[in-house]
Amino acid sequence: MTTPSRTAVVTGASSGIGAATARALAAAGFHVYCAARRRDRIEALAAEIGGTAVECDVTSEDAVAALADAVGERLDVLVNNAGGAFGGAPVAQADSDEWRRMYEVNVIGLMQVTRALLPALLASGAGAILNVGSTAGRIAYEGGGGYTAAKHGTQVVTETLRLELFDQPVRVMEIAPGMVKTDEFALVRFDGDQEKADAVYAGVAEPLVAEDIADAIAWMVTRPPHVNIDELVIRPRAQAAQHKVHRV
Repeated sequence: MTTPSRTAVVTGASSGIGAATARALAAAGFHVYCAARRRDRIEALAAEIGGTAVECDVTSEDAVAALADAVGERLDVLVNNAGGAFGGAPVAQADSDEWRRMYEVNVIGLMQVTRALLPALLASGAGAILNVGSTAGRIAYEGGGGYTAAKHGTQVVTETLRLELFDQPVRVMEIAPGMVKTDEFALVRFDGDQEKADAVYAGVAEPLVAEDIADAIAWMVTRPPHVNIDELVIRPRAQAAQHKVHRV
């Protein structure tokens, strides 16, 4: 079997959008480095798609350095997907540690991975950085102060990178999903409270699923090198806006 000529890194690849994106990129002909903290999950995924599992906590500089060593001198695509929302308290009752965790993974982690892998992306001659943001990075809502602040950070880091790298052979993109139903996102946000997690999607006949986002990501990064999809906002038809969702 011939080794694919193109390579990609997907962070947060152990579940949800990350795992679906790793599968989509492998199907598109990439050798995918599946990076996440849960080694058992990424090893199973890498075996399934013919990729490489790299245990990596994006908030750890040492772990990110090890990821860069595993990737080597050349990389075509980086999908900064690792992220998360924790808690849903109003600002007046906010948990400082939850806010720090969100900023660390959604902003600092993204920066560290990008910084470490940028030389390899530039070496490819036509690299692509795709950051997974959120519609929460575009509008505020009650109980979402920490997450919206972090995802606004994701958006601004993306915009800054595009300006700073304007004369370099690398594209910088962001996908901003709205309501996506995955096995873990809402459950993690509400600290394992299944009832609260289920309420997010209650009555929504067709929320987006991880594969919808992965399909869009694969399309974005496989456009010709001169085509940059700066920003793609993607929602289910039922979600007209952050606060306007059709429920049956």
